[in-house]
Amino acid sequence: MYKLYSMQRSGNSYKVRLALALLNAPYRAIEIDILRGESRTPDFLAKNPSGQVPLLEVGEGRYLAESNAILWYVAGGTPLAPESRIERAEALQWMFFEQHALEPNIGAAYFWLALVKGGRDLQTHALEDWMERGYGALQVMENHLKTHEYFAAGQMTVADIALYGYTHVADQCDYDLATFPAICAWLRRVERTPGFVPMDWQPGSEVDDTPGIAAEV
Repeated sequence: MYKLYSMQRSGNSYKVRLALALLNAPYRAIEIDILRGESRTPDFLAKNPSGQVPLLEVGEGRYLAESNAILWYVAGGTPLAPESRIERAEALQWMFFEQHALEPNIGAAYFWLALVKGGRDLQTHALEDWMERGYGALQVMENHLKTHEYFAAGQMTVADIALYGYTHVADQCDYDLATFPAICAWLRRVERTPGFVPMDWQPGSEVDDTPGIAAEV
């Protein structure tokens, strides 16, 4: 069984929990509160020197960091991971986009405005740039989704999970998603995927017993 170190309200951590839920994969969740410095303890740094979550223990003493790398690991051999060379590359293309265009802006805004008490005052100087670049990233996604239901392979994949993680909380940090109807429709499609769980769901919570996407393998 996997052991997942994550923070409940972290978008990057949620990506992994969502993938595991969609795949109906059992795991043990260990909450790490980065706001309290729990990812900077000697014990945690011995597991992941970067001091970040999520972190997946894939075997005794063997750990995998970086949310999108973890997504590929857990989704391998399932419908969430495209098999063809071009579709894998397209999924990776959007996952790289998520990390350089979406997460540094919408993810940063979410962290400081929604999670950190007084964060808005502390980051006033950065907010304008986050908003401009975040809206730019959302527009790129909107343009793609005007003619595609998903981001790669014509179906739900790890690329959608990666992008969903912070896009679905953008409205909690000043972004107006109502101006992006294709994104809003895509968010609803993701949420209708068998096995979907929201960010606040925890292992052991009651959920719809509809088989997850793993049932399609």
